[in-house]
Amino acid sequence: MESRTGLNRKLSGLCVTEDSSSAFSDCNSDRSSEFPPSTSESHRLFLSYAAENPDDLIRYLVSHLDSSSCSIDEQKQAAMEIRLLTKDKPENRIKIARAGAIKPLVSLISSSDPQLQEHGVTAVLNLSLCDENKELIASCGAIKPLVRALKSGTPTVKENAACALLRLSQIEDNKIAIGRSGAIPLLVNLLETGGFRGKKDAATALYSLCSAKENKTRAVESGVMKPLVELMADFDSNMVDKSGFVMNLLMSVAEAKPAVVEEGGVPVLVEILEAGTQRQKEMSVSILLQLCEESVVYRTMVAREGAIPPVVALSQSSKSRAKQKAEALIELLRQPRQQQQQLDSNRS
Repeated sequence: MESRTGLNRKLSGLCVTEDSSSAFSDCNSDRSSEFPPSTSESHRLFLSYAAENPDDLIRYLVSHLDSSSCSIDEQKQAAMEIRLLTKDKPENRIKIARAGAIKPLVSLISSSDPQLQEHGVTAVLNLSLCDENKELIASCGAIKPLVRALKSGTPTVKENAACALLRLSQIEDNKIAIGRSGAIPLLVNLLETGGFRGKKDAATALYSLCSAKENKTRAVESGVMKPLVELMADFDSNMVDKSGFVMNLLMSVAEAKPAVVEEGGVPVLVEILEAGTQRQKEMSVSILLQLCEESVVYRTMVAREGAIPPVVALSQSSKSRAKQKAEALIELLRQPRQQQQQLDSNRS
């Protein structure tokens, strides 16, 4: 009997690649190489037949996602196969979605069986990588079960649910629906308590969702500044840039500014100005400029942290927009000092 790997590589238009690298640009969370091969002889024979009739394989797998007609083990096998087939091949994602797989897969997201839930969430994530599928996934009611999975699933389920919500949020109308379904506090929690991949996925999802103003407010009210500041303070976290992008995006809402200060963000931002990469320094200047624009108190605080020398240095080494922001920040930071000097002069 031909091996499973060799057989799957022959499936016309339905190839499964075994490469450990993933097609996910932001959410590399699928672990299909961990799954053992099927030991069912009848299943192997079916796959051998399906090598010549891939559409039959799709219909077979979709029909075995239904809990009313199949056992939980058959559902797991079918969902795992779909998860594998949709991992790396865009054409598979389109064919399987058109065959009616999305609605039953969405139902699996709410399964009480952790493995079946993981297969369902991850298959939906894989299908969401195709732009053509995003609206259909959302219209099949995927958002609320994905949010529930983000709350109570295994670590892998939470990471993949965050990724799937990120992909769905690339449709503008979905951003509001996802925010109103309770995803923001859960993503903030994942950012704070998740592993590295969970933190990365949460930050990326928050960045996408928070282009909508009401989601920015939700994120700040959910305490997002605490993990953002902590991650930016840790140069070894590999999260300084992503966290900085999220913080910079949030600074346009009034609630963000006191939250940054209360969480100790000012000294962290000044440290980044002194020791960060060029991009990190420019991001720090952008955040500090927004912080200081309307507050003399914050200007004084930032200046006392020693921000002026590194901002001056940045203004001399940067180009165009970053240079303009650095110069604007220097002018703001010098105003309290000039005002104090004027007061001292008037008194004398």
